[in-house]
Amino acid sequence: MRTMKRAAAMLFALALVLGSAGAETMSLNGTVEAGVTVPVYAPIGGTVDNVALEQGMHVNAGDVLFTYKTEKTYASEDGTVTGVFVQAGDDAETVAGRYGADLYIEGTILYTVSSSTSKAYPSVDTTIVHTGETVYLVCRTDSTRKGTGIITGVEGSNYSVLVSEGNFVIGDSVTIYRDEAHTEKLRIGRGNVERVSPEAVTASGAVVSVAVNDGDKVKRGDLLLETLSGTFEGYEMTGTAVTAAEDGVIMSVSAEAGAAVNKGDVTARIAPVSGMRVEADVTADDRKLLKAGDKVTIELESDESKSYEGTVRYITETPEEDVEEVTYKAVIDFTPDESVYFGMKVVVTSAE
Repeated sequence: MRTMKRAAAMLFALALVLGSAGAETMSLNGTVEAGVTVPVYAPIGGTVDNVALEQGMHVNAGDVLFTYKTEKTYASEDGTVTGVFVQAGDDAETVAGRYGADLYIEGTILYTVSSSTSKAYPSVDTTIVHTGETVYLVCRTDSTRKGTGIITGVEGSNYSVLVSEGNFVIGDSVTIYRDEAHTEKLRIGRGNVERVSPEAVTASGAVVSVAVNDGDKVKRGDLLLETLSGTFEGYEMTGTAVTAAEDGVIMSVSAEAGAAVNKGDVTARIAPVSGMRVEADVTADDRKLLKAGDKVTIELESDESKSYEGTVRYITETPEEDVEEVTYKAVIDFTPDESVYFGMKVVVTSAE
């Protein structure tokens, strides 16, 4: 009999304990929210070429968000690249200021003649020359050195001739005629052979890529280099694509294809997965039972088999506005997995 009474007392005590524990169990309704949003800044100025993101999309670290359209510099004539002073990441204008150009092209026409009609055959026709006129030249000291040229500029009695064919030597004094037979009455002047200066190629902005090397042969219209406006941080070329720094969800997009952006402009905002948190409403009575640092269990309403351990980060000291009942907001940190999305409804339980 005494044993039965003792067992009954123990069962009664256990019931009290369980009942007490049940009374202290708290259940809250909450939502998975973005703790922070991270701005995506334009790393450099330029024109947006393609936007690969939309609001609400999930992105992984390294995914391309948008790309820039580069400014391209092309060869204006056939020739040989004789000096490349610029490289990817450089500021093109700074390099040009130091070396006179970003790169040089030595054209297929190597010689020019600074000429004058002062030594022309004395007639009205021979003392008047025309831009674009084809002329014939012969060296005054060695008649085997001869060639053909075209008048490219006229200023009074002075004019210049680009030598398209010939075996001249720089410094040669030449006589210029209107005919290949070098008829005396068609002599239109004399001049001295000079070297044509290589074409100085300059660009502006940050260099993205250089398409040629020293010594390369190029044709008119060949790509030489590509640039973006502004300068790269530390002159380190970071490319034409802007990528996500971490996994997250696109909350807003301001970049538009074809639109210009400046360095530092906010082009999008991402809510990182690492910043996910649960926000739950807490009544005034329940607030007494919960405090920062408490461990809680989080269950997905859509899948009760999924539960996560959370920690209360803080509970607001001021009540939520625009609600009938006085409630406070509890912010709970947890580690989500691929089953968790922003906006999901959850149930938070605590049994302190």
